[in-house]
Amino acid sequence: MSFFDMNNLFFRYRIAKEIGVLEDNIEEHKQAIAQLDQQKKYLFGNDRNLQRFAREKYLMKKDNEDVFVIVEEEKVEDNDK
Repeated sequence: MSFFDMNNLFFRYRIAKEIGVLEDNIEEHKQAIAQLDQQKKYLFGNDRNLQRFAREKYLMKKDNEDVFVIVEEEKVEDNDK
């Protein structure tokens, strides 16, 4: 009788496993939200920090400035020695 209704052991085990995964996801998202809130306070707490972020991340500049982007080349190792 325990294998024929919806509350059998296999179903309950699978649901318990899914609950565990979802609870882990909740914790990860809470940590990400806390980190983003901290970044938001840092950026919007000071205009200088906001300008620095905009310049570094989005390459924004003032009208009288020039922006130079320096890209480092990756080393390629030769494995055919």
